[in-house]
Amino acid sequence: MTTSPESTTSGAVHPEEVSAGYKNYVLVLLVVVYVFNFVDRTILSILLEPIKAEFDLSDTQLGFLSGLAFALFYTFMGIPIARWADRGVRRTIISISLFTWSAMTAFTGAAQNFGMLLAARVGVGVGEAGCSPPAHSLLSDYFPAERRATALAVYSLGIPIGSGIGYLAGGWLAEWFDWRTAFVVVGLPGILLAIVVQWTLREPVRGAYDPPAPEAARKSFREVLDFLLARRSFRHMALGAALHAFYGYGAGAFNPAFFVRSHGLSVGEIGTWLAAIGFTGGVLGTYLGGYLSDRIANRDVRWYMWLPAVSTALYVPFVFLLYLWPTPYGALALALPGSLLGSMYLGPTFAMTQTLVRPEMRAVASAILLFIINLIGLGFGPQGVGFLSDLLAPSLGVESLRYALLAVVVVFACWSVVEYTLAARTLREDLESRDAL
Repeated sequence: MTTSPESTTSGAVHPEEVSAGYKNYVLVLLVVVYVFNFVDRTILSILLEPIKAEFDLSDTQLGFLSGLAFALFYTFMGIPIARWADRGVRRTIISISLFTWSAMTAFTGAAQNFGMLLAARVGVGVGEAGCSPPAHSLLSDYFPAERRATALAVYSLGIPIGSGIGYLAGGWLAEWFDWRTAFVVVGLPGILLAIVVQWTLREPVRGAYDPPAPEAARKSFREVLDFLLARRSFRHMALGAALHAFYGYGAGAFNPAFFVRSHGLSVGEIGTWLAAIGFTGGVLGTYLGGYLSDRIANRDVRWYMWLPAVSTALYVPFVFLLYLWPTPYGALALALPGSLLGSMYLGPTFAMTQTLVRPEMRAVASAILLFIINLIGLGFGPQGVGFLSDLLAPSLGVESLRYALLAVVVVFACWSVVEYTLAARTLREDLESRDAL
């Protein structure tokens, strides 16, 4: 458990010099930051219908607003920010990013036209780009390899918790006040949290829990990219995660609108139900994905890839039931097991990305993974669902969104299963070659 001088940051603390309680505090604080990340990202989904009505937008425009407008800047800004995180103070990067995306979320409430909405979403995307790469790197330096998937799965709980809060708060604030007030109310608290992060989060020594590499000099982005792409397991895993995100973000963006249009629920009611599903199935599935993979991978490391493949395959039958069920509450009940199974891929995927590379590559490796996931998934998932819904609308009318969602989720979930299965085939040899460049 040694590290080279180049892999440290001035004033950094060795993880063995801090208490278990402080490590848990770091993990909880970063989970809270990630919760705010997804509250500010998800609230748009529950508010799409009132925004559509005010600005007279098509589903294709809503898909662009939910997807590409955010994802293009989120993904492309993630790379230079991650390069900064592999050199600079990760705590400060997270704090600045949190302040930025929170302020831009609040600004969304002042938008007077579609162009201003786009500008606000771009600002949120730029800010949120500085969250996960430095956070993944920090946690990988606070927790050893055998606990890393669990720690990153706990961090990933910010996705279902934040999404649930976004649905709940956005839905009821829109009903009690209006959609503009909802953006302001959820955006402003993040500015205070940014101060807490800057004052209380301590920077850890890089690579303290990892064996010394033969060469610990900083790697360029191209070197890290070539290192990852040379490993077939990463290529298949990243594509599998991106396909997972394609249908996940597409469904996440339009599920509230589906329940409003096809089942007649109000935004407050659907926000409450989707929040409850996220707080239960989403939280449990995200945690179990990391916890179970850390446990059963002791027998065979390929379970880090087999677990996402199996859980996603089991998820597919629930998709048909959810979107074809005739009553709203039956459909919502069927969304619960799907939420649990559909979120189990996160912990294993993030952990293997961090473990496949050396410590000085971690933030950039995380940014590369997130670039692939979010450009394909977040960028084109909502756009694909919205475009297909508009394409089907002349023949299916209000039900076009139902069948657009069904088609996208089933096709891309099945494809994701194939990619994770292929990733498992070379995972062991790719892990063994980690220190060979």
